[in-house]
This record gives sequence, C-alpha cells and structure tokens, in this order.
Amino acid sequence: MARKLFITSLTIFFSILIEISSSISDIDSLLKLKTSFQNTDTALSSWNTSVPPCDGDNANWSGVLCYKGHIWGFKLENMNLKGTIDVNVIKDLPYIRTISFMHNQFDSPWPNLHKLSGLKTIYLSDNKFSGEIPDDTFKSMQWLKKIHLSNNQFTGPIPSSLASLPRLISLKLDGNKFTGPIPQFQRTLKSFSVANNQLEGQIPATLSKIPASSFSGNEKLCGAPLGPCSSQKKSPSSPSSSSSSSSSSSSINVNSIVVVVLVSLALLVIAAVILFFLIRRRKKTEQGAIVDGGGVALIGNTSNITVDSSITQKRGPSSSNNNNNSDDQGDSTRSRLSSNSSSRREEMKLSFVREEASEQFDLQDLLRASAEILGSGCHSSSYKAGLLTGSTVVVKRFKQMNNFGREEFKEHMRRLGRLNHPNLISLLAYYYKRDEKLFVTDFIHNGSLAVRLHGYQAIGQVSLDWPKRLAIVKGVAQGIEYLYKEMPNLIAPHGHLKSSNVLLSDSMEPILTDYGLIPVINQDIAHEIMVAYKSPEYLQHGRITKKTDVWSLGLLTLEILTGKFPANFIQQSEVSLANWVDSVVQEEWTSQVFDKDMEFGRNSEGEIFKLLKIALACCEMDVDKRLDLNEAVDRIQEVQIQEDNNEEHL
Repeated sequence: MARKLFITSLTIFFSILIEISSSISDIDSLLKLKTSFQNTDTALSSWNTSVPPCDGDNANWSGVLCYKGHIWGFKLENMNLKGTIDVNVIKDLPYIRTISFMHNQFDSPWPNLHKLSGLKTIYLSDNKFSGEIPDDTFKSMQWLKKIHLSNNQFTGPIPSSLASLPRLISLKLDGNKFTGPIPQFQRTLKSFSVANNQLEGQIPATLSKIPASSFSGNEKLCGAPLGPCSSQKKSPSSPSSSSSSSSSSSSINVNSIVVVVLVSLALLVIAAVILFFLIRRRKKTEQGAIVDGGGVALIGNTSNITVDSSITQKRGPSSSNNNNNSDDQGDSTRSRLSSNSSSRREEMKLSFVREEASEQFDLQDLLRASAEILGSGCHSSSYKAGLLTGSTVVVKRFKQMNNFGREEFKEHMRRLGRLNHPNLISLLAYYYKRDEKLFVTDFIHNGSLAVRLHGYQAIGQVSLDWPKRLAIVKGVAQGIEYLYKEMPNLIAPHGHLKSSNVLLSDSMEPILTDYGLIPVINQDIAHEIMVAYKSPEYLQHGRITKKTDVWSLGLLTLEILTGKFPANFIQQSEVSLANWVDSVVQEEWTSQVFDKDMEFGRNSEGEIFKLLKIALACCEMDVDKRLDLNEAVDRIQEVQIQEDNNEEHL
C-alpha cells in the first residue's frame, strides 16, 4: 500500500515538474518570438515573466490562445507588428494548431511554415509579405483546413502543393501578384478566392461552382464560372468540312465579287446621306458635358449645363478634358446608341430588372427617342432619352465591362435590380453585348451634387445651406449602409462614391448612382476611373478593403462642407483634401475651411465641427484606425440642426 502511494506521489511530482518545465520553456519561446517582432512595446506589453502565458483555458498574455494550460495558437491581429516571424521558435511549442498575424506590417519573404506540420489554420492576410512561396511548402502540412493570404505582395506561381491538401476547405489568395495557372485542385472548396492577381489559363473544373467574383481581376483566366476559353469557343473543323470549305471558296466567281462591290457601294452612299442629314441637325441646342477628374461623365445632369471658366478653375486642370468633344457629340442619341447594333444581324433586346419598366418602353423606343448627350468620357457616355410616351430616362453606355460572361453579368444585374432604397437610383434595364453594355435608369431633373457645389447656381435654385448639406450627408450614409447590408459579399459595395455620382431629387434628397460596378468593370482600367482604386490603401498597398467606401464617404463629406473639389488636390498619401483640412488649426475652421456659400448660424457651429471631425475620422489613412461603416453612419445620424434664433448667418 505504501509502495503504491509512493509511486502515485512520485508520478504526480514528475507531472507537476514536467508542467513547470513546460511552462518555463513556453515563456522562453514566447519571449524569443517577441524579440523577432518590432512595435511590441504596447501591443505585447503583457508578455512578461510575472504571470504564465496560460491559466487553464484562459490566456494571461495578449494574442495567445490556450487550452488546458497549453498554447495552441496565436491571434496577433491589428497590432502594427513588423519584423519577421521566427518559425524555429514557434516550432518549440508542440501544441500550436493555428496562427493569425492578419492586419499587421510584416514585410518579409514567406516564413518557413512547413516546419509547423501540425497547423490547421494559417491567417496572414493584410500584410506586406512578398516574394515566391516554394512549390512544395504545403506538402507535409496535411492537417491544414484554412489558408488566408489575401492582400499581400506574393509573386510567382501558386504552389501546386496546395492542390493536394486532403482537408483544405478555405483558400484566400486574392490581392496578390500570383502568376501562371491555377493548380488542379482535387477537391471542391467551400471558400476560395484568387481575385486581383495576374493568373492565366483555364479554371479547374473542381472550382467551376465558385462565384465569378472570386476570379475577377485576372484578365487571362477563362472557363466556368467566367467566359469560355478561346479553345472552347472554336470547335475544331473536321477534314470533310475543311475540304467543303475549300471547295466552296474555289467556287466563288466574278459575278459574286461584283455583287459584293455593288452592295458595299450602296451602303456607303446610304451612310453618306445619313451623315449629311445628321450634320445638318447637329447642335440644335448647345449641349455641355461635365467630366470629372477621372474622365467619367456625369449622368442625370440637366442637358443645358455648359462648362465655363469658373467651373474649370474650381474643378482643376482635369476639367480640361471637356474640350475634347468630337463632332458627333451633339448628334442625336438615336445614331450613337445604334452605331454598334443596327448594322448587325442580331436580335436587339433590353433585359428589364423591373417589370413595370418593361411595359413602358423597349430598345426600339430608345432608338426612336429624341435624345441629348449628357456627358462623354474615355470609358462611358451618358444620354438623356425622351420617350414618345412622355417619360425620360438616362442611358449610360460602358465599353470597359468585358470580364464577365453573359450569365454572370445577368446575375449581377439581377442583384442590382432587386435593390430598393430611396437614396439609390433604380436600375430599370440593361443591354448586354460582349464589347459594350447599356444601363437604363430614371432621369433626375435636379442634376448632380457636383454641379450644385462647383457650378453656377441657376436663378430660382435652392441654395445649399447647412441643414440641406447635413441632410445630403445623412442620406448618402444611409444609402451606403443599405448597400453594405444587401451586398455583403462585395468588398466595396459602392466603390465609386463621389459628388458627380450623387444626384439630387426635387426635395434635395441624395440619390446614389454608379454603385456595384467593381465586380464588372475591367480591372486593367479600374484604377483610372473608379474612386475605390484611388484610396490610400490602394495607392500604398494595391488593395481595397471593406473600409474603402468609408474613406470615400469621408472625402465626400469634406467636399460638401468645404466646397472644394478633391481632384484639385494631389492624390498622394501626404497631400489630399483631408490632409489640408487637418493641417488647418481648429480655431480657423470657420474662416478658412467651411464653404463661404454654406449659410449657418453660430448655434450650428458646434454640430458642423462635429461632422467635420467625423469626416476626418473616415479619411484616416491607416485603415485600421479608420471608422467602421456602422460607427460612421451612427455618428453622422447623431449630428443635429441647432436653432439659430434669428442670429446673423456666418
């Protein structure tokens, strides 16, 4: 009995000794790991020897995950950590199963994680890791289930060893610079994204059910769920068909050639006659087009707006693009809309996303409509079409939407068509063709916020005083919030928020346009025309995030309060409208920052200051410090109109 008691006590003693030794070893390993990091003074201040890292399932050290007194993972996120990840130190922790270093500043090459063969999850997204990942890196990591490496700077081919992982269910590689084909995955993944890389070739069949947005931004990818590959489009000709074609070709005689020539001449004569009459009708009314700094025409503006020197001065050098109007800019929309369709033998049909619109007009009605050009840019043109029924619509023509196949494009249009909010323009119908697309929306008579802020105020127009500007900001915020709720899978559900894409209703309510375009716009020109791609995170790191629309909202709010056009400021990380406002001392905001045309009383000054500070918080360069959308909307809604008691307006 005594012997058994002695053995039991000895066993307990050695167990305790082993645990103490293990705890000391864990502490040593963690402190060594800490020394490989930079910027740890605040983030990892709890990593010290005063307490053990783990107390049962509870962690005493920040970012450490514990289970039964053992360290089984790291969750060191949003800590601004730099340096390197010492994998050799982590290897000394035998129970490690998960690591997450997301949203930090690590800028080293790929860490040798293959030494941690027991890992189940790897989260390294939103850092600055660069270089190639060795092809056989994941060969020995058979327990891996989730790998998230989004928004880094990895290059080279995607490691083929990923394709053979038996337990992998989630792989995120988007926002990098991977090249070459996608490996032939042997199993279907629940979550997968390689968007915004430089991949090419056919998508493996096991990934054909993945949403098309997971492959966007790779121009040379093809196959389901994207468009078919060129080899699939062209069916191989059989020998018999080749010989038949050869025989047919040889049978062409002189009479056939004569017929072709005569028909061609007849078409040329007809085209010349039509052109003659169109030129005579040209410039019935002077039609102006206001183009923003990115070259994208405004839509929904009144047709009689012209660009003069005062607007050019306020809007900056980019407005000079308006002088490039070609002779056909004043032609009727009938000719412009039908130029690429009426000469082709194909069925022309509008696809309606709202049933009530289909009862009012069709494509032929648009071609017969009296129309005026609203604006024309490098990548899109907008037309105001007056239908014979008396109603008016806007037709916007895009040429840079060739990435999506027909079915994927239709599905995205159906999603946009289901949106219904008072602060969003309603998509009525669209027309799909491979090399161009038409969007049809309602016409908003009151024009755009850009024209109201930076153009001349017409006689009888309501001035934009403080209450109206606050109402516009609140309406825009509500529209963005709705987009985020209804389209949660999009990284930036609007992606193109600016004053020219905010129309004003008769009651001065804001109506957002050009939303939801990021999935369908061609990635090679997106950085030239889309506001999201001009954000700090894209300019600095080549990526957009869930907070990119928040940055646009903040910049738009600053534009509304200051009356200054953002494109007049150099779009760099050091100089922008937000940086300029922030550089002015608060005591001078009233005299130096706020728009002189914005009427407000002294009692409102505090609320205006509050909104300006919210806008600056939305324009924070560091994404991690920037307000979340929900927080930004809530804080904007808290800003109130104060009674001014008939005081003199500032």
